[in-house]
Amino acid sequence: MTNPLLDTLALPRFDDIRPDQIAPALEQAIADHRAVVARIVETRPTRFAEAWMPLERADTLITGIWSAVWHLHGVADTPELRAAYVAGEARLVENQLQVLQNGGLYEVLVALTRTAEFAGLSDADRAAVEHMIRDFKLSGVALAPEDRARFASLTMELSQLSTAFGNAVLDATDAWFEHVEDEAILAGLSDADKGMFAEAARAKNLSGWVVTLQMPSVNAVLTFAEDRGLRERVYAASGTRASDQGPHAGQFDNSTRILEILSRRREAARLLRFADSVEWSLATKMASDAGEIIAFLRDLAARAKPAAEAEIEALADYAAEHLGIIDLQPWDITYVSERMRQARYAIDEQQVRAHFPVECVVAGWQRLLDRLFGIRLVARPDVAVYHPDARYYDVTDEEGMVFAGIYVDLHARAGKRGGAWMAQARPRLNDGNVQRVPVAYLVCNFAPITDGSPSLLSHKEVVTFLHETGHCLHHLFTRVDRPNIAGTNGFEWDAIELPSQLMEDFAWDRDVLRDMSGHHETGVPLPDAVFDTLIAARHFLSGMFIVRQVELALFDMLLHLGTLGSDPIEVIEAVRDEVAVVRPPSWHRFPHAFTHIFAGGYASGYYSYLWAEVLAADGFQRFVEGGLIDRFTAAKFRHEILAKGASRPAAESFRAFRGRDADPQAMLMRHGLVSQ
Repeated sequence: MTNPLLDTLALPRFDDIRPDQIAPALEQAIADHRAVVARIVETRPTRFAEAWMPLERADTLITGIWSAVWHLHGVADTPELRAAYVAGEARLVENQLQVLQNGGLYEVLVALTRTAEFAGLSDADRAAVEHMIRDFKLSGVALAPEDRARFASLTMELSQLSTAFGNAVLDATDAWFEHVEDEAILAGLSDADKGMFAEAARAKNLSGWVVTLQMPSVNAVLTFAEDRGLRERVYAASGTRASDQGPHAGQFDNSTRILEILSRRREAARLLRFADSVEWSLATKMASDAGEIIAFLRDLAARAKPAAEAEIEALADYAAEHLGIIDLQPWDITYVSERMRQARYAIDEQQVRAHFPVECVVAGWQRLLDRLFGIRLVARPDVAVYHPDARYYDVTDEEGMVFAGIYVDLHARAGKRGGAWMAQARPRLNDGNVQRVPVAYLVCNFAPITDGSPSLLSHKEVVTFLHETGHCLHHLFTRVDRPNIAGTNGFEWDAIELPSQLMEDFAWDRDVLRDMSGHHETGVPLPDAVFDTLIAARHFLSGMFIVRQVELALFDMLLHLGTLGSDPIEVIEAVRDEVAVVRPPSWHRFPHAFTHIFAGGYASGYYSYLWAEVLAADGFQRFVEGGLIDRFTAAKFRHEILAKGASRPAAESFRAFRGRDADPQAMLMRHGLVSQ
C-alpha cells in the first residue's frame, strides 16, 4: 500500500496515517529533494522553469508531508507520534540546512535574478526567488566552512530544544489535575462548567469532578470559582508548569532549555554578523531595529500605565469592600474583575455565555463570511479527520466553485496543545496540469461538548474564533502561485496579525454578534441590553491589558538583547518594575511555559501583536467608513492584502488597501486610551 503521507496533492488521509510511516515518507521525499538540488547545481539552468520550479515542487512535497505530521502532533499527540515527530523534525532541519547552505544552488538562483527573463517575471515569481536568496544568506551560505558547520549544528540543536520545550509544557499541562468530590468547592461555576469537570472525571474513571490545566478549565475556575483556595491551587499549578516550582517541580523543568535556547540563538546571530538575536530576527520584519520597537512599547506603557494603576487600585478597593478580600492576590484578579464588571455594567458572564453555544457561533460565523466575502462553507462528511471534534468544509464562491478548504477543530482535550492557531494544511498550487486549492487548519480550545452540557463560549472566545479566522482567510484567499510567499508564508511577522486582529473587531458589532448567538435553551439571540453592557464594558481594565502585553513584549526583546542578562526570572522582574501593575509571587514561572517565544515563531517578535494592531485598528476603520458589512471594502481588503501574500512588502499592501500609512490613533481609540 502506498504511504498515505506521500499523497500530498490530495487531502491528508488521516485515517490511514501511522507514526511508523513518517520516517519512510520523509526519507523518500528528502532523497527526491536532494536529487533535484544536485541536478540544478550540475546543469546550472538559467530559466525560471528549470532553475526554480523543480525546487519548488520538491519543497512542496516535503511541506505537504510535514504539515500533516505537525498538525497531528499538535492535536492528537501520542508517545509513538511524538517520537516519530522528533526524529522527523531533525531530518527536516538537517535537509533544509544542507539546501540553504548549498553554495552552488545559491549561485544558480542569484544568476537567475540577473537574466533578462527574470526582469519580466511576475512580481510573485521574482519575490519567491528573492525571499529564498535572503533565506540562504540568513542560513549561513556565505560563511567559512567551519562557521557554516557550526551554524548548522546550532540550528539543529535549537530545533530540538524548541520541540522539547513545547513537549514539556504539554506534558506538564496534562499531568496535573485536582479531583473534587465535594460540589461545594465548585460554588460559583455554571452547570456547563461542572459538566466539563464531570466529563474529565469520567475520562479518568473517577467520581465527582476533575479540574485540569486545559484552558477552558483554568479560565472557568479563575473567573467564577468562589473558593479562593481552589483558585490559588489552579493558578499556582498553571503558573509553575514545566519549571522548578509547583506541584511537579523539576519533572518537566524548562529552566535549562531556556538558557540553552538563548545561548544558541545569540551564537548563531553572531556567526551571521548580527549584533544579537534581535537584529537577526528583524532581518525579515517590518520594524527597523530594536530601538524603534522598545520606544514603541514604552510609549504605549506610558499612555496605559496611569489607567492600569487606577484600575488595579479600584479592583483592590472593590475586593475589600464587597468580597471581603483585603489582600488582593493574582489568583483573585480575574474573579474580582468579573464580579466588579458585573456590578458596574450589570454583565453576567454566565448569561453572556448562555447565548453563545458553539453551534450558533459557527453558524453565524459562516453567515458573516458569506455577507462579507460572498463565500460559503460546505460540510464534507466524506473527508477523513483525525478526531470526532474536527470538521472539514469546502469553501466555495457565489457560483458554487470550490476555491479552498478548511478543517475546524474547536474543543480542548488531552493530547492537544493549548491555545488557538491557524496552520497550512495544503498550499495553493497552479503548476501546469497540477492545480490544488489552499487548505487551512483552524484550531481552538473551547470547552468540550459533554452529555447534557453544551459548549458555551465567552465573548472573548468568540473574538478568538474570529481572530483565527483572519489568519485562515489570509491563507485561503491567496492568489499567489508560489507557495513560499503565498498567504501567511513569508509575510513579515510583525504584520502577520493584521488580518486576524482586524477580524476581531466584527465581534463588537451588534448585528454580527446577534447573528452568532442563540440561547442554548430558548434560541433567543443576544438581547440588545446585554450587547449594550458588553460595549459599555469594552474598555474595562484596558489599561491593565495593554501593560500586560507590553510586559511580555519587552521581556521578549530585552531577554534576547541580553542587556539584562539571561536569567528569565531576573529579566521579567526588571520589566515588571518598569511597566507592571500586577506582581505574581516569586515562585511564579511564566517564562517556562511561554511557548510563543521558546517553541513558536515569536522569538524577538512578541511585540508583533501590538505592532500589527496599529495596522489592524486603522484597517478596520475603513470597514466602518463603508458601513461595516461592505462588500466593496471586503473585496479590496481581500485583493490588496489577503490575496497578495508576501509578493510585495506588507506596508505596500496596507497602503494599497487604506490609501495611506496607518494612523496610530485608531489603535489607541480601540483600547479607549484616547477619545474618538
